[in-house]
Amino acid sequence: MNFPSDLKYTKDHEWVRIEGDTATIGITDFAQSELGDIVFVDIDTEGEELAYEEVFGSVEAVKTVSDLFMPLSGEIIELNPKIEGEPELVNSDPYGDGWMIKVRIKDESEVETLLSSDKYEEIIGA
Repeated sequence: MNFPSDLKYTKDHEWVRIEGDTATIGITDFAQSELGDIVFVDIDTEGEELAYEEVFGSVEAVKTVSDLFMPLSGEIIELNPKIEGEPELVNSDPYGDGWMIKVRIKDESEVETLLSSDKYEEIIGA
């Protein structure tokens, strides 16, 4: 499994890349492997401001549907247009082309609550 050290993580298996006041968010390699083949990503919250841990969408795999949780409070400013037509990118490239949303961070102090790659690996027992 791959957990890039330049990213932050959540206990809910999202990853976060911080660039200035913007966070790019997706699900981890562990999450996509546990879900299996992803067939649909449903995110209809673009333009909305959501609080920490609110549901921003869902991922549908062959056998299950899983909610996606906001790792930081903020406004969803962009959805990844590639995953609408190619949801399998979340499986094949979770940290690259399989990203899900970009968020304008509302409260930068929440970044401190995110996990390092080492802490995330401890949580999942990797």
